[in-house]
Amino acid sequence: MDQKDSVIFLKDEARRSRRINNNVQELSVTDETLPVEKFDHLYLFNTVLRETLDAINRVSVTLDVETASPWLEVSEDRKSVRWTRTRRNLPDTGKRFTVWECVLASEGLTSGRHYWEVEVTGNRVWGLGVAAESVEREGRFNLSPETGFWIIRRNGDVLHRDYDVYGNLNSPESRLPAGPIPGRVGVYLSYESGSVSFYNAETKSHLHTYTGNKFKGKIYILFRTRDENWLRICSGSAPGL
Repeated sequence: MDQKDSVIFLKDEARRSRRINNNVQELSVTDETLPVEKFDHLYLFNTVLRETLDAINRVSVTLDVETASPWLEVSEDRKSVRWTRTRRNLPDTGKRFTVWECVLASEGLTSGRHYWEVEVTGNRVWGLGVAAESVEREGRFNLSPETGFWIIRRNGDVLHRDYDVYGNLNSPESRLPAGPIPGRVGVYLSYESGSVSFYNAETKSHLHTYTGNKFKGKIYILFRTRDENWLRICSGSAPGL
């Protein structure tokens, strides 16, 4: 998704006037899309989200060990997760991912706007995003919006949206625009808007946004890794604040 799409996504988040380059310009975002030329990614991070901080829940994420794949190890404080190379014999909780190397957060989200960050430095195979409570947990299946997953993933030196297990996992159609591989990823969920956005939290640049979804019931923060380095949940502060 390009910058214009990112601005369209954020138009319902910005409700007040903005000051740009010390010249006051009244910009209405109620009925029309914000002009792309007025904004860059840094502005979107540091101004638009700052102005709506009162409406953003800065998530404190902990992991639910009962959902964790037998291939994963969750840290004692439940803030980190890594792949173990060894499949452990764990009890069937009815919530556990049996094949995909996934784990969900402890608390589901049912409304509001939420932001969190994950440290992914040193990891070459990971996935981040959200999943519906009703998603399949057993076996191997597509991780895509059609099956209740809204994620981006890294496979080596390339970032992708979703995961099509039945097709070419590295198909050009699924690749995100080329850019620096992030060491820290920010994820922003707007439940009522049906949107999930991903950012390189280090460069303040937009990576991808899923829009037009109609979330129902609980939505859970999701982590996937197939790397022995830890994925670490960072502070939930909104970017640039």
